Amino acid sequence: MDEYLINHIEIVAANAHIWGYLIVFVLMAVESSFIPFPSEVIMIPAGFLAYRGALTFNAPFIDIIFVILFGVFGSLVGAFVNYYLALFLGRPFLYKWGKFFFIKPNTLERSEEIFREYGDAATFVCRLLPAIRQLISIPAGISRMSIGRFALFTALGAGLWSAILAFIGYYLGSISRNMSYADLVHKGKDMLVHNYGWILLFLAAFIAVYMFIHHKVMKTSR
Repeated sequence: MDEYLINHIEIVAANAHIWGYLIVFVLMAVESSFIPFPSEVIMIPAGFLAYRGALTFNAPFIDIIFVILFGVFGSLVGAFVNYYLALFLGRPFLYKWGKFFFIKPNTLERSEEIFREYGDAATFVCRLLPAIRQLISIPAGISRMSIGRFALFTALGAGLWSAILAFIGYYLGSISRNMSYADLVHKGKDMLVHNYGWILLFLAAFIAVYMFIHHKVMKTSR
């Protein structure tokens, strides 16, 4: 699937200086919804093009900031699609018919378990985890999580994930200007895999701090 997407997005990327940000926004919205779509094929090349000055402003630092912002905005739109889908359709419907929306019952069950375990923080943490990144918005909708808190935690998680991918592409752009689109995506994904331990370490620290603060606040409010 990655190769299929790479071949088609590569054609669109030829006009990235015209509608590059719109491409990032639309594809990240798709990626963040229930439609399976790898964000690596979007954000890593976008970061690469930003470094090369191949986007709208022709200024690497400004372009990388806008790439990340449009990545976050797109992710929020896709996340709210899942949130309201779950809110209006309900849990029984999703478990029975979710497969027609690319939502497997076992994956949905796992996302609910994580949400029950970590609460609001799960909408942030799971934005950095593969497979469940998109679906964590569904238990948030089922549980009627506050819109404000959902948007905040989702934006934080999506922002960090988008920044990681974009800066991988930005770094690759700084060391090579003649890399094919496919090589760029594959090399970027390899870098992500090799350094994923640091992301997991950060997530563990975040969860520990969040749970500690949450416990203190709840204890004080009694």
